[in-house]
Amino acid sequence: MTVTTPAVAPAGADVATLRVVGKQVQAEGVLTLDLAAPSGGRLRDWTPGSHVDLVLPNGLTRQYSLCGDRFDPTTYRVGVLLEPESRGGSAYVHRELAVGDVVGIGGPRNNFPLVPADTYLFVAGGIGITPLLPMVRQAEMLGADWRLLYGGRTRRSMAFLDELSAHGERVLVRPQDETGLLDLAGFLGGPRPGVRVYSCGPAPLLAAMEAACAEWPPYTLRTERFVAADGGAPARTAPFEVELARTGTTVTVDPGSTVLEALDRVGVEVLSSCRRGVCGTCETTVLAGRPDHRDALLDDDERAAGDCMYVCVSRSLDDRLVLDL
Repeated sequence: MTVTTPAVAPAGADVATLRVVGKQVQAEGVLTLDLAAPSGGRLRDWTPGSHVDLVLPNGLTRQYSLCGDRFDPTTYRVGVLLEPESRGGSAYVHRELAVGDVVGIGGPRNNFPLVPADTYLFVAGGIGITPLLPMVRQAEMLGADWRLLYGGRTRRSMAFLDELSAHGERVLVRPQDETGLLDLAGFLGGPRPGVRVYSCGPAPLLAAMEAACAEWPPYTLRTERFVAADGGAPARTAPFEVELARTGTTVTVDPGSTVLEALDRVGVEVLSSCRRGVCGTCETTVLAGRPDHRDALLDDDERAAGDCMYVCVSRSLDDRLVLDL
């Protein structure tokens, strides 16, 4: 996953300093970065589906999925697509960031975990292959039944094909200029128990996946988005109050600002990164009130519980929210 959102890491964020120890072109417009501690020490463990915040020397922060060997304790690997309309993140990584440079790393965090299943069906679109690579390795290691459908604009633009070729017929490579749109129905087959479907890619692919899995058992499909889906207009347009339970401070959130921005105005720092409700960095516990969830992370049950929210995008259904801050 890569979220192309300009955001400066806040002071006091839990960010480690790592060095770029490798930079390799993997496909047309796609490269990987290998990152290690300057001391060569052990990095934090991670699980398939995890991502990190990459804090660049130019002051921008981007989120990238970890796609390397999770059992390598000293190196993180991320894949970076050169976005056609880059706003300074991917262009900087591709054109300026060099081996030996130092970057900040926040995380890892996992909003896209691989859950136990008898069978896994993976569907990747373009750079969406990056979070699925460690899942494929994990499924293979566990001896699970799995298959991967991997689409892209052209074969030249599709990264990691050499690595995936080792899995033979389990992997279906379908460049759009050769085979057209992905045959999701043919790949998925009919609804059946014991299957989990994981997909990452552009919004049209994920919309098609949701339609294709509409008749499957609940929670069969799990997706990760590059950017949050359009949530429409907020449920209310009037200002609302946010009470900070630990200090008793109350702050007003106006229609034109976010909860995160309102908190920042009164000097309350909440670790944040994407500011679009996709990275999970700013998750905050809700003690009272009903959030208007506008993120791309929580499922229906988690939204109904109402005990947490992502303050970079979510708002309030009530006049007052009480947060554990």
